[in-house]
Amino acid sequence: MSADQNPGAAYVYQGEELGLWEVEDLPDALLQDPTWERSGHQSRGRDGCRVPVPWSRTAPSFGFGPPGSAPWLPQPAEWASLSVDVQSGLSGSTLELYRAAVRLRRDHPGLAGEDLRWLPSPAGTLQFERGEGFRCALNLADAPWELPAVATILLASEMPWTSMLAPDTAAWYAPRPT
Repeated sequence: MSADQNPGAAYVYQGEELGLWEVEDLPDALLQDPTWERSGHQSRGRDGCRVPVPWSRTAPSFGFGPPGSAPWLPQPAEWASLSVDVQSGLSGSTLELYRAAVRLRRDHPGLAGEDLRWLPSPAGTLQFERGEGFRCALNLADAPWELPAVATILLASEMPWTSMLAPDTAAWYAPRPT
């Protein structure tokens, strides 16, 4: 693959694609990260984000590991509703949003290459353009923001989509032709 075809590196952090959070209340006796020992039990390390991912809401250990085995770190009971089997195929789920983003990233011509241009946007918002026909807007402000020159919403973190980008929402879109 040539440099102009390389879509760039991306990664998904432990459970991010399911909307999981870092487990901050693990019992001290279960912590295994070397940082815990090296810090004299002052820094808990990374164990809170190393809790096994839930695959099945009804299986023991949420389907992570062989039947009858306990995971190396306990999983929060609330994760049952965020398991892969619950979110697979569920419109609006975090997992399906990530899957759609990966497909779009792979298939949209505006995401080939490495160019990026920041666009003007109101305080508390960000907007950039990549290639031809791809823009990304993020609203970090407290009020909705009407996106300028939207032709087609390609993907949004909040559905159903309206012309307003709600607070704490992102949208990938194609601008209107000029």
